[in-house]
Amino acid sequence: MRYFSVNGGAPVPFREAALSGLASDGGLYMPDSIPCLPPEVWNGFPSASLRDVAFTLAHALLAGDIPDADLRAIVTDALNFPIPLVTLDGETRALELFHGPTLAFKDVGARFMARVFAWLQRGERPPLTVLVATSGDTGGAVASGFGEVPGARVVLLYPRGRVSPLQERQLTTGGPSVTALAVDGSFDDCQRLVKEAFRDPDLRQRLTLTSANSINITRLLPQTFYYAWAWTQLDDRARPLVFSVPSGNLGDLTAGLIAKRMGLPAARFIAAANANGGLTGYLVGQEPAPRPSLRTLSSAMDVGDPSNLARILALYGHDRAALARDVAGYTISDDETLEAMRALDRRYGYTADPHTAVGYAALARYRAAHPAPHTGVILSTAHPAKFPDICERALGRPIPLPDRLRAILDRPPHVTPLPNDYAALRDALLW
Repeated sequence: MRYFSVNGGAPVPFREAALSGLASDGGLYMPDSIPCLPPEVWNGFPSASLRDVAFTLAHALLAGDIPDADLRAIVTDALNFPIPLVTLDGETRALELFHGPTLAFKDVGARFMARVFAWLQRGERPPLTVLVATSGDTGGAVASGFGEVPGARVVLLYPRGRVSPLQERQLTTGGPSVTALAVDGSFDDCQRLVKEAFRDPDLRQRLTLTSANSINITRLLPQTFYYAWAWTQLDDRARPLVFSVPSGNLGDLTAGLIAKRMGLPAARFIAAANANGGLTGYLVGQEPAPRPSLRTLSSAMDVGDPSNLARILALYGHDRAALARDVAGYTISDDETLEAMRALDRRYGYTADPHTAVGYAALARYRAAHPAPHTGVILSTAHPAKFPDICERALGRPIPLPDRLRAILDRPPHVTPLPNDYAALRDALLW
């Protein structure tokens, strides 16, 4: 498989796309072809395990790039936690993606990516510098995933004061190989600084620099696995399948659309956005344009300039009508988010984090406009205990802390403030 830049650059091998993160022209990489698995493969999945399903997709996407035995070992080691599909009612499911080490969906991509990088870099020096912009969960997942990769240095940029206290603890207690930089700005500012670093030829000469955001294709591709796994677990596959995807930087939605190209029997996707609405405007005729991000209760989705929109547009050849046939977009306010959290608790006894609640509220809006029977699957992206203040505000009671989160409260945080300035980031990287 070869990978092309969405900005028009020539295709490159997987190794180059993975380790460079961003193309030399500043574009994100996409596969130059997406393999479609035949119906008999999809029909055989219900008897397969999570790891078998993941390996089947990984083999289709990376055939020829990583030997099967090594790829299976990577998948087996990365996916060492369950991803249950929880039934809320006869037509609604929640795909719980938060049972990994850092209690967020980013564990799937980060753990797979870290092990792929270890395989690609085996025996090589100098070590990798993994540069990451995070709106909350990515940084903790990357720090955890790469903590098991010898020689990797992780540098995390996050917007100071715009992540939850527990997320910040995960970001700042990663150990000596992790540097946490609290940027005086938004997630979009963090993402811009990271992209500037990748466009700096002198810095690229002095560091073996790569990314671990969903801007890196190696982080994005494994996110296709859990869409296939959700379909595998359905008890009724005759009804149309609709995924409601909490959407900020649009990596999860992009992965779902790639899975659909691979044959996933999904009828529709919902881009469930907060007030930042990265894709919703485009779907109703607006031209994509960066804008300042707005602060909301679903902070991990506070993205005003979503990188993966460029991938989605490339996937659909900038055909807005074709994209709208596959994706519906809804913008959910903070008040609607709180009400969705209460409704989930009241109707099902289900405690959801604010991002999952945005997905639930968007699915309700979709159903009001599309009442034909279907099965709705909400991607539940983070454990509610990562947002205790918001959950308590919505539900009127405290959320018990899992042991994994309680343990980080005893670790001393290590964080360095960083001005919203590329020169300051460059100095920090070369220090």
